[in-house]
Amino acid sequence: MKKLTMYQYSKCSTCRDAVKVLKNNGYEIHSIEIFDKPPDIETLSELIHLSGLEIKKFFNVSGEVYREMGLKDKLEAMSDQEKIALLSSNGRLIKRPIVTDGKQVTVGFNKDQYQDIWS
Repeated sequence: MKKLTMYQYSKCSTCRDAVKVLKNNGYEIHSIEIFDKPPDIETLSELIHLSGLEIKKFFNVSGEVYREMGLKDKLEAMSDQEKIALLSSNGRLIKRPIVTDGKQVTVGFNKDQYQDIWS
């Protein structure tokens, strides 16, 4: 069986939808609760690298913590290392779910993207 690692929040309906699609596509999922165990700096750096996305795509811009911290206006002035350290310090700042097989990474849930990448 194909295996994936998923950083998620199990009470999030989007994450649950992603799990359903992945299981229907024959994947076994190693689930990590992103609020309890956010990826460390090294892991997050690797996930960002493998995704090919900008670091800002990993921020949960609609989240309460993001808004409370006023990050919309602060991110531009931060270095990549500062952004990664901030993300790894609080799982609520990270867009979810993050799914990886160690070679590819997706951030967030888009059914069409999942069919293209994880089918």
